[in-house]
Amino acid sequence: MCRLMRLAAFALVILLLPTLALAQTPATAPDLSLLDAGGALGVPAVKLTTNPDGSQEYTVTIQILALMTALTLLPALLMMVTAFTRIIVVFAILRQALGLQQTPSNQILLGLALFLTLFVMRPVFEVANTEAVQPYLREEIGAREALERVRGPFTDFMLAQTRESDLEMFLRVAGVGPVADAQELPFTVLAPAFVTSELKTAFQIGFLLFVPFLVIDLVVASVLMAMGMMMLSPMIISLPFKIMLFVLVDGWALIIGSLAASFAV
Repeated sequence: MCRLMRLAAFALVILLLPTLALAQTPATAPDLSLLDAGGALGVPAVKLTTNPDGSQEYTVTIQILALMTALTLLPALLMMVTAFTRIIVVFAILRQALGLQQTPSNQILLGLALFLTLFVMRPVFEVANTEAVQPYLREEIGAREALERVRGPFTDFMLAQTRESDLEMFLRVAGVGPVADAQELPFTVLAPAFVTSELKTAFQIGFLLFVPFLVIDLVVASVLMAMGMMMLSPMIISLPFKIMLFVLVDGWALIIGSLAASFAV
C-alpha cells in the first residue's frame, strides 16, 4: 500500500510540473500599440481614410471582410454574367437526348462547362485584369474605380449576347427610361435580360441536338412495332445506335467547338 501511495505521489508531481513552471514564468506585457484611448486591448474595426482627391475608403480589414462576404455570391455571379448558363443547359439537354441518365455524371458535366466557360471568357478576364486588377494591386486606383473598370468588359460581353427584345422588356418592367450609353444600364436590368437570352439560345441549340436522336427513336420504334415486338422497349435498341452515331460524327468536338464559337464578342 505504501508503494502504491509513493507511485501515486510521484505521478502527481510529474503532472503538476508544467503547471508549476508556467506559474513561475513572468507574464508577457501586452502590446501597447494595440491599446485604444480607453486603455482597452483591441484592433480598430472601422477606419475611414480620406484620399487627396476627396474620395473615402475603409480600412483593408473591412475591405477584406466585404470581399469574403461577396465570395458567397460567386456561384450566382458565375451563372449570371458568364457563358456558364448556356453551356451547362446544352450539355444537360444533350445527355437527355442521348437517353443517358447518369453518364456523363453531373460532376463531369459541371467541370467541362466550367473550363469551357474559362476558355470563352478568357479575353474578358484579360481585359479586366489589365485595366482594373493590376492597377488596383499597384495601388494606382481605388477599390471603387477598380470595380467600375471591371464592370466595363463584362457589360460589353453581356450586351453582345443579349437580345434587344429581352432588354427592352426588362427596361419596361423596371420602369427605366432609355439610356444614352449602354454602360449606364443598371445591372439589375442587364443581368436578367442576359440570362433570359442565354436560356433561349441554349434551348434552340438543344432542339437542333434532339432532332437526329428523335429520328433514330422513331425509326427503331416503327421497326419493332412492325416486327410485333411491342413488349421490347425501343430505348434499349435505339441507345447503342445513338451512341454510335454520336461517336462517328465526333459529337463532343462538334458541340464544344460550336458552343465556343456561338459567343459573339
